[in-house]
Amino acid sequence: MASRTPHTPVMLNEVMEALSPRDGAIYVDATFGAGGYAEALLEAVDCTVWGIDRDPRALAIGADLESRFRGRVTVLNGRFGDMVRLLSEVGVERIDGIALDLGVSSMQLDDPERGFSFRADGPLDMRMASSGMTAAEAVNRLTEKELADIIFRYGEERRSRRIARAIVEFRRESPITRTGKLAELVRRVVVKSKGGIDPATRTFQALRIYVNDEMGELERGLNAAEILLHPGGRLSVVSFHSLEDRQVKEFLRGRSADAPKPSRHLPPDTTPLQEPTFRLLRRRVVKPTEAETTLNPRARSARMRAAERTEAPARQAA
Repeated sequence: MASRTPHTPVMLNEVMEALSPRDGAIYVDATFGAGGYAEALLEAVDCTVWGIDRDPRALAIGADLESRFRGRVTVLNGRFGDMVRLLSEVGVERIDGIALDLGVSSMQLDDPERGFSFRADGPLDMRMASSGMTAAEAVNRLTEKELADIIFRYGEERRSRRIARAIVEFRRESPITRTGKLAELVRRVVVKSKGGIDPATRTFQALRIYVNDEMGELERGLNAAEILLHPGGRLSVVSFHSLEDRQVKEFLRGRSADAPKPSRHLPPDTTPLQEPTFRLLRRRVVKPTEAETTLNPRARSARMRAAERTEAPARQAA
């Protein structure tokens, strides 16, 4: 059984304020990881928490919380995009709050064997689950165009074609199977930025998002939240890069009274207006405090958006 994790999740105070936990409520820590949000909810009020994570290692941490808060917390192995089905299978149809902490967890980044980071050499894996395509399989099997498109789309890397070309040229002689080798290849063709960010950062981000279908997972997860939340239920989403934050922003704005109005210069839209399914708790994105980023530099890129469910029926069918 894993011991209690000492780490504090990113923007914990802001997430707790957004969720506004209360006794008797049911919450979902939908990206359980090290269980930080779940633990904070359990300690704050007499509630029930369901954790969801596709990483088998998160289940061991979950077992520790389950033993400490008997009958109040259960961790389910699966993807948060499937939470409607996962919760339905255990008899839960509606909930009062959901916390989503997107991207890769600290325990995944800090383990070289997982292949998420290039700080230490390790196998080029990057899978959050224990199945599916690895990053090594992607870089050695995909075409040059496919690699360039992935690195440009998910990494927002302007030199994506140059990187893809370097990968394809190198793999003709030898497969790329280690994080160190891939990072070295990228550094050969991309100049270090003025901000000091490692040239390999965007490429690693792009491959991780692709391998784990993170953008598709986020879309499914947001739709699932709309289905599961009671009227008055809260959704809090912490993201770490612009692609995620943009998708969350567009979803919540499109489902709220802040949805963009049709242009008066276009023909009238005869589609019936749909009632807002969410109310934005804040119009602007919430950023971590200076004190938090000083203690935890990884929090610097974190952004939180939160909303409250209205009584309108969900637009996305289960």
